[in-house]
Amino acid sequence: MSSEAVVKPRANYPLIKRTGDFIMVSGTSSRRPDNTFAGVEVDKMGTMNLDIRAQTEAVLENMRGNLEKMGADLEDLVDVTCFLVNMADFGGFNEIYNKFFSDQDGPCRTTVAVHQLPHPHLLVEIKGTAYKPE
Repeated sequence: MSSEAVVKPRANYPLIKRTGDFIMVSGTSSRRPDNTFAGVEVDKMGTMNLDIRAQTEAVLENMRGNLEKMGADLEDLVDVTCFLVNMADFGGFNEIYNKFFSDQDGPCRTTVAVHQLPHPHLLVEIKGTAYKPE
């Protein structure tokens, strides 16, 4: 995803902020610039199909787009906190996460279950800290 297509925050906070050599990335979802969500299908009867793999990939690509604005990338992340609405999604989440990061060079990670995220279509949100000297 190009950095021009990154979503805007829904409240008064930055999506990304540099503090010296560290870059803080606010909690990031699979929300697209048009306010729809990747990994969500709703049929004509209103039944939702939520895809943890598609959402995880979109979250990480959104984070990449935000980091690019600061001249950084995902490999500059040193720590992430991952929020899953359902730990039953842990396997699918890890499947995609592991395509983006290696066990040797990836960021430290904490994954927690949460009761809910800011929209009922969201299964995952990730926040992180990157290190990229100015």
